[in-house]
Amino acid sequence: MFGFSMVQFTRNYGSKMDKNLRKNLVNLYRPFKWTPCFLHKTLEKIIKKTRKFDVIIEYTDQNEIQDNVKAVMNRHYGCKLNYEFKTIPSCSATVTAAGLEELLQTCTNVKRVYLNSEVKALLNVATPAGRADGIVRNGTELTGEGVTVAVIDTGIYPHQDLEGRIIGFEDLVSGQVEPYDDNGHGTHCAGDAAGNGMASGGKYKAPAHKANVVGVKVLNKLGSGSLDTVMKGVEWCILNNQDPSKPKIDIISMSLGATAQRLNNEDADPMVQVVEKAWDSGIVVCVAAGNEGDEPNTIASPGISNKVITVGALDDKNTLDERADDTIAEFSSRGPTIYNVLKPDIVAPGVNIISLRSPNSYLDKFQKASRVDEHYITLSGTSMATPFCAGVVALMIENKKKQNKSFTPDDIKKDLLNGADKWKGIDYNTYGAGYINAQNSIK
Repeated sequence: MFGFSMVQFTRNYGSKMDKNLRKNLVNLYRPFKWTPCFLHKTLEKIIKKTRKFDVIIEYTDQNEIQDNVKAVMNRHYGCKLNYEFKTIPSCSATVTAAGLEELLQTCTNVKRVYLNSEVKALLNVATPAGRADGIVRNGTELTGEGVTVAVIDTGIYPHQDLEGRIIGFEDLVSGQVEPYDDNGHGTHCAGDAAGNGMASGGKYKAPAHKANVVGVKVLNKLGSGSLDTVMKGVEWCILNNQDPSKPKIDIISMSLGATAQRLNNEDADPMVQVVEKAWDSGIVVCVAAGNEGDEPNTIASPGISNKVITVGALDDKNTLDERADDTIAEFSSRGPTIYNVLKPDIVAPGVNIISLRSPNSYLDKFQKASRVDEHYITLSGTSMATPFCAGVVALMIENKKKQNKSFTPDDIKKDLLNGADKWKGIDYNTYGAGYINAQNSIK
């Protein structure tokens, strides 16, 4: 029986497949419950040859993909290698059930296969409330000038508040060259980090209002995308910094994520692997904790990484100086991670944040009531808190550069967390190190 063979295969090679892939394989046999037995053998052959899965294949080492893996792909119609990652030992591929079976049975260099899961975007007074306004060091106001933030998201609309500062754009969804944002989420995030408030007379100004931004579009019009595309976006940033002819990216802001699934440890997660590779290469990575609060163990991937800066959302109650009424946003995901690691690392304003509007985008059309004046829109989420944190980090890096001080992402993270405003007796797995405070974090 087809169901039995697939269950046996899944049992035998379950340690080399993630939970989502195992589930999809076992579910292949369900239609056979309502199919006459004499048709099972024929239908089994058809389904195993035609049912396709988009996967991430991880290898045991950093060497190039071996010939036996490519040979398996070539032997099975419908199987193809989509992308070979250059910074981590993995590739993305499309495989049939039959191709996957042979791949795991014959290719000893395959460490694990993951289903190419869906990744989604995680959906005024914020700058002064985060103590990120008017910071002066050595007689100079810090503005993020000379620092570049890559926003890996739905793209960036060329808003006037970013005029002259979108210095790069890579579209991994549609391959377009000029900056655009058909969803609106990425534009809002870019404004949270680096908008200068020009269209509002300086009213809606972000922490790093003179920083440069690079848009890396990995999510589609609806704000969703695939695991491999997001990983390619992070890798694009790493490879960009290896090209001396291109502007260096200092910070990656990722207001996206997927529900973390339990593996051997967090470092087995493909998205964690690639963001930690970026971190180790010298890029500070800020990621959203997720919007699945208020239960524990809800931190999204790649926020489960113990290296990157994972950001939760705070509700500042629209007050500038009074912090006694500030509280965690109800939707902000809580730690510990599913691997029992303390998270988030820090919290930043993430409720009713006014930032840049991308005209005629998906969010702009379906959230007309959220528009503010002509050029802005208000959104809430750890998505908004994350680029705000990235903006503060840009000020910290600017200060380091002006003092000609060498630093690592670990140094920035340490200063950021040490400078946070702490609440006595508050659970770390809710508030992290505390409320972001740029004044305290910048020495």
